[in-house]
Amino acid sequence: MTQSFESQHRPIEIQEHCPLLKLLANSLVLSQTAPHLSCYDVLNLAATAQAFRFLVYNTPNVFRRLDLSHVKRAQLEDSPGRARDAWDDGALDNNLTQDEIYSDPLRRILSKLRRVELLRGVQVDVLRDVQVLCLDGLSVTGELIHDILTDPSFSIRILSIRGVKNLNERMLRGALQYACRESRPEGMPRLRGLPASVWNNRSQKALTASLADEPEAWWVRRGSQFPFRIDPEWASTLVACAGVIAFDSVLCTGPRHFNSPAWGKHDTPALDMAAGGSTHFAVATHSLDGCASCGSAPEGWTVWGEEPLGSEQTKYGGRRSSESSMSDLSRYPLLAPPPMHSASIRVAMCPTGQPVGSYHPNLAPRGKQQKARFIPRCFECIRHRYCAGCHRWWCEACYIDNPSPLSSPLASPVGGSPVPSDDVSDPVPPNSGTEASTNTTRSGQQPICSISEGVCLMTAAKGALKES
Repeated sequence: MTQSFESQHRPIEIQEHCPLLKLLANSLVLSQTAPHLSCYDVLNLAATAQAFRFLVYNTPNVFRRLDLSHVKRAQLEDSPGRARDAWDDGALDNNLTQDEIYSDPLRRILSKLRRVELLRGVQVDVLRDVQVLCLDGLSVTGELIHDILTDPSFSIRILSIRGVKNLNERMLRGALQYACRESRPEGMPRLRGLPASVWNNRSQKALTASLADEPEAWWVRRGSQFPFRIDPEWASTLVACAGVIAFDSVLCTGPRHFNSPAWGKHDTPALDMAAGGSTHFAVATHSLDGCASCGSAPEGWTVWGEEPLGSEQTKYGGRRSSESSMSDLSRYPLLAPPPMHSASIRVAMCPTGQPVGSYHPNLAPRGKQQKARFIPRCFECIRHRYCAGCHRWWCEACYIDNPSPLSSPLASPVGGSPVPSDDVSDPVPPNSGTEASTNTTRSGQQPICSISEGVCLMTAAKGALKES
């Protein structure tokens, strides 16, 4: 296929000039190299000579992954356009909308990519080949994302908007639910993955540094996965988009929620009372290991590569994606950053060191490799039973807290009342300033892990001894 393309279309000078030109004339080499270059470098390569320009704009998959996060002209504060000046000077007229102000830099860039001049009088549309678009840290509006979702001229399958600015979350949720409606056109939306984390307001440099320093989210890093509170309305959006668009979070599978495999198997009123209220669905914010007592959870583990016991294609009803089963799009979170050489949602979800395909039920992982797994929970489902210091928790089958008016939950998102354990190898730290909990486990043993401002006293005591 490569030879056929080269023989019919490439200029004769490719065969006669520099070795780099000959090397990049192989479409496989160019398509695998381009994602590692910035957009600026790729465009500069195309500007060096007509032969390079021909190769860059006519080789498939060169612009499959487009990262605009580090493009200076894409930054709102660095944009030379008149929109920013009009906003700062207060000279905004009635014909200039908020979307035109905040999305002006990106819309200018996308418009230019629609009409890139290949030869005099000949233009090419670069955006038609873009399948992974990274806009992390930029100024992105809900109207712009709505256009990407509903415009059939876009072929974007993964849109990364981590830490973006000026984004109206309510408008974004409305655009997502509209794009995934049952009456949507066939084959729409083309978007299949949205690593949002719109609640993360860190800068682009901080986001990049966090990806390099922190363990892999969900599968390796335990505890809270997000630094800020998530709007509860996102739960209904995840439900509406289930099986169509995947996100960098999943629904909580605790037994209090309708989507849980363990729903109806436990005392739901008691669980609701302990959590402070009932809810149909909730976004998972914590990744947990197994219960400190039984080693698992009532709903079981979320295991990479293992299909659920029952088909989930029609759990929420409606027309789902034909590319991937709903179990993949709903059970597994997207990981950051987006893949370099693929636009596959399953590749974007695959934990490091794990096979992209499903495990065969009769075949175990090779060598010492273990299946990646975690338990996704919202904070309300682990309230009073989770320690943010040691990340231990106790499931509903082993312990149900009975909060009293004298022991109200703390305001901190990792706070709560004392947490129990069947493991009594470590006593409650003495002289901690807080009395041990009087709650007991089902076995009648006293708990050993007491929560104080979100950190168990045992963890705090060990930290104090280490510092001394």
